[in-house]
Order: sequence, then structure tokens, then C-alpha cells
Amino acid sequence: MNAGTLTIGLVALTGLATHAHAQCSSNSAKGSDANITLASGPGSNWSEHKADIVDTAVAAGSFNTLVAAVKAAGLVETLKGEGPFTVFAPTDEAFAKLPEGTLEMLLKPENKDKLQAILLYHVVPGKALAEDVLHCETWDTALGQRVDISTMHGDAMIDNAKIVSTDIETSNGVIHVIDTVILPETKTIPEVADAAGSFSTLLTAVKTAGLAETLMGEGPFTVFAPTDEAFAALGSTVTDLLKQENREKLTSILTYHVVSGRVYADQAIKAKKAETLQGDTVRIKSAGETVKINDATVLMADVEAANGVVHVIDTVLMPH
Repeated sequence: MNAGTLTIGLVALTGLATHAHAQCSSNSAKGSDANITLASGPGSNWSEHKADIVDTAVAAGSFNTLVAAVKAAGLVETLKGEGPFTVFAPTDEAFAKLPEGTLEMLLKPENKDKLQAILLYHVVPGKALAEDVLHCETWDTALGQRVDISTMHGDAMIDNAKIVSTDIETSNGVIHVIDTVILPETKTIPEVADAAGSFSTLLTAVKTAGLAETLMGEGPFTVFAPTDEAFAALGSTVTDLLKQENREKLTSILTYHVVSGRVYADQAIKAKKAETLQGDTVRIKSAGETVKINDATVLMADVEAANGVVHVIDTVLMPH
């Protein structure tokens, strides 16, 4: 995680005084599940008077680790600000479930950026009560990445964490208690592609074009990533493109697959087009469950990366 992405997250947090209600991630609304039962706060350990999010957590007595982390990350002033914010707050027991040594490592000053990223991933700008949270499939966090809302055995889940208590209202937002620390994606776009194992040609092309460092930078970027099979369909054209004398052409093709910013599938479909780093525009359309980028079909959408999002496509896009 890099400082540039963190700055974006902090700006998102500190600039929301006029947004009283958190907004569901675009087009992610779903029907409510009548089988979900959520405990609502405040309980006996909570202050009877509304304090801000930080002071409320301190008074509760079961968020000592979270409060220590917020202090170490330099987020106290932010989370005591006007807001409003929605915080998914891991209990002390949730932090204790992290692998041995992880918490101690995160609390070190040299890991402040990493800790800050994790905490921002637990914050949604605006105020979202439990009924709002459950009405959405995803929420955009202050970090930029999305969290997923689901149900499992009648329990409400955020990513892999169970929401154990809800609607603890504070003077500058609301707290929902969770039983597990949720972790954002920390791999950059090239690292995500490398881990997937089906983008060897794309990664070779990126290195040949001298774009690896760019795509590992702060971004954020949206990448339409052709699979190895997509490149194989080009035949000998790929071999030619990887020659040094064709580097400019290769760069043009690759940057035609990249859009500035973190654009999720629902946002792309709504926009219907996107300007690429190459300068030309790609067309985006959907029919039923199928999404097309020009003539390429999206095989997998919304693959998170620390510095953006990847959409897997079955055809190499060619600029005009």
C-alpha cells in the first residue's frame, strides 16, 4: 500500500460533512434477508450519551486494540471529525485472531501506512445503519476498495467477518461490531496478475514495454487484462509485438487496456465508455450477464488490487 492511495482515502473521509447517509455502491442494492438476525446497540457497556466514534470505542472497553491502532495510524483526529462515518469495528478478540506477531508488526512506526490502509478498509464514508448495510452487496470503503456484504447460516457477513452487533450511534456516525479483522488486497496489479497464473504473456508484454513500474505505482488504475489464450489467438503477431523495434506499438496496445482510476464493472456499464491511457475510448455494453469491452467479453470482473481493479477479458483490444 502506498501513501498516495492513503491520501485519497483520508480526503474521502475528511470531505464528507455534507453526506449524511452512506451511499450503496452503484447498482449493488439487493433485497433484504428476513432470516438475518442482528443484535443492535448500545449495550450496557456503552455511554448513554452520544460521544464521537473514538470516544465511544474507548468507553466501550472492548476495543482497546482498535483504539491503539487508530492512534498509531494517526487517524484519531480524522475519526473524531465531523463525518459522518460508518465504522466496522473489530473487537479485541478479533485482533487477537490475527497470526502471531502481526499486530506488533503493524503497530511499529515504519508500518504506519500499512496499518492506516487496514483501518481505512473498515470505514465507509457516510452513515449506514444496519438496514442500509444489508441492503447492499458491496460498499466503497475510505481506502477505495470495496467490501462484500453476504449472509452465511443466517449471519450477516462483511467479507469474512461476522457482524455481531449493529447501530451503535455516535455523534459523528455509527459503529457496527465485527468478530474478525478484515484485510484489503495488498498486491499491486502486476502482482495480482502474476499470482493468478494465466497472464504470463500480458506480464511479459508489460515488462517489454517498460510499463511494469507504472502499473505497480500508486494509481489507481483499471486494467482490462487479456488472458494467455487471448494473446495466443493473435498468433505470430505476439512475437512481432515483443520485438524491441515494435515497443512503441506494444505500448500503445497495452495502454489501450488501462483506464485511470478505480472503475468497477457496474460503474463501467453505467458510463458506457471509458477513455484509456492510450488516448482512445473503449465502448462498454452489457446484455444480460454478458459485459463487452469493444468486442472482448469480460470473463471475470472486479478483481481487487491495492492500486486498482482488474477485469479479465478474452480478447486483446486493438486501438483505432
